[in-house]
Amino acid sequence: MAQVWRCSGLRWSQSGPVLAWDGGRHSALTRGKRVAFAVEGGGERTCVGARGHTCPLGAVVPGRGTGARCEECARLDRAHSVAADALADDPRPYRVYLAWFGPGMVKVGITGVARGSARLLEQGAVCFSWLGTGPLMAARRTEELLRAALRVPDRIPYADKRAVRAALPATEAERAAELAELHGRAVALAGWPESLDREVFRPVDHVGVFGLAGAPAASGEVGELVPGGAVSGELVAAAGPDLHLATAGGVVVLDTRFLPGWGLVPAEGRELDVPVKALKALKGLRGAGEGSGVQDGLF
Repeated sequence: MAQVWRCSGLRWSQSGPVLAWDGGRHSALTRGKRVAFAVEGGGERTCVGARGHTCPLGAVVPGRGTGARCEECARLDRAHSVAADALADDPRPYRVYLAWFGPGMVKVGITGVARGSARLLEQGAVCFSWLGTGPLMAARRTEELLRAALRVPDRIPYADKRAVRAALPATEAERAAELAELHGRAVALAGWPESLDREVFRPVDHVGVFGLAGAPAASGEVGELVPGGAVSGELVAAAGPDLHLATAGGVVVLDTRFLPGWGLVPAEGRELDVPVKALKALKGLRGAGEGSGVQDGLF
């Protein structure tokens, strides 16, 4: 009987994306690598629990959801997060950032200084710049100031991010232009908290890190995982939680947030046979080894 693997999510390290597995094993995801796995037949997707604890209900969660937690565990997990403002006395320093995902898609956010740029890689930010550094609540007030004064959102749907990747401007300067203009307007605003130190504009570009330059455009995305279904393809790019896989039917995007909660087994030479849907179309975009045949691990 094939070993069953359980994925705990995709992580970004300095060397690139890595899939983490229950039990501590990690699989580096390098471009050109074959990504292949099948969902255990007859199984169900179950809640992964919260904050290191298993779900007391053993709840079943939807296959097409990007969150692998039931309502109760999701509530518990969020209640202890920075996003919920439940850590107002957190002494650690935080940064406010502007992130650019494509023409017309800029968001504001905050992240812990200790995390470096990991948060931006996890979100699939094509380009970003820091705005300021300071205590958590000062960073949060600055985020709210930009949302109100400049109408900059704090969330951008992943469907929009995926749709625009094939139409990115060709140069780093072009990709940073929109950020530069908004950064200038942001630091000129009155009302910044005194405890937040403003930072000069220094854009960081992730196109090379993600492998998007020259990568073939994706035509579809995995809609959900299903019992007995398989995913198989060559990794051509990765951005945020998304893996761009070259398959016999073209490049398909797999959101790795679908993986946790499922029992996964080797694909044994199978092709992609899970539900795939067309990528969202956005209007008005601007710019442009030999083996034995036995799969002993998933990647």
